Amino acid sequence: MLAGRVYLVTGAAGGIGAGITQAILDEGGLVALMDLDLDRAERVAAMVDSEGSSTCAFEGDVSSTSHVAAVVRETLDRFGRLDGAVNNAGTVTLDEAWDATGGDWNRQLDVNVTGSFLVAQAVGVHLKAAGGGAIVNVSSNCGKVGYRNMAAYNASKAAVIGLTRSLSMEWAELGINVNAVCPGGVDTPMLRGVAEWLSPRLDMPADELLSGMGPAQLGRRVSPLEVGKVIAFLLSDDALIIRGQAINVDGGDTPY
Repeated sequence: MLAGRVYLVTGAAGGIGAGITQAILDEGGLVALMDLDLDRAERVAAMVDSEGSSTCAFEGDVSSTSHVAAVVRETLDRFGRLDGAVNNAGTVTLDEAWDATGGDWNRQLDVNVTGSFLVAQAVGVHLKAAGGGAIVNVSSNCGKVGYRNMAAYNASKAAVIGLTRSLSMEWAELGINVNAVCPGGVDTPMLRGVAEWLSPRLDMPADELLSGMGPAQLGRRVSPLEVGKVIAFLLSDDALIIRGQAINVDGGDTPY
């Protein structure tokens, strides 16, 4: 489905990023892993690609134009082509809206929204010249329904959905397909972090809280690889009729 194609995956050092990388490799693709934590990104690459022939890892901050440009250039140098990107890098700071600081607000929007735009733009310029490709933005069910103590994160993920619609409309004529996925209840360190933050505030053990954070219809948490498989499909030519969508991958929790 993705044989020989090359994709840049941001926030690839763990959690959903590792699942995305594995899913692309399973479909014959190659992956450039970008993350602030280069050591962890390299460990993920070694775990899913023991021979080192299908991956490479780069350190970079998606909210930095110069970092993004450098990673795109290095990816092209390494693989000789670039067929798309997955904007998975994200950050969350939990707090009541009353207590949220401007710095925390700005950082979440810088990474989650501006970072997605900068990567899409840098990769999109190349895809335009190459005749097309695909970009998938990782939003969240938080961007549709929202959750308490996550005002900035909710707002940022809703913005990613709006960004997806805009890029899809503007770039369709260039052969660039843009979609988003909206995960929820995924078994990641970020979700555990939410449970640990809530634990003292709700006077409940973090493990007990975490056990209840899976989608009710599914009866368990979503795995990162399951999210990755949907993304791999959206990167493929089989998904050309799916355009500008924000697809729920949360086990049925979000009704629209």
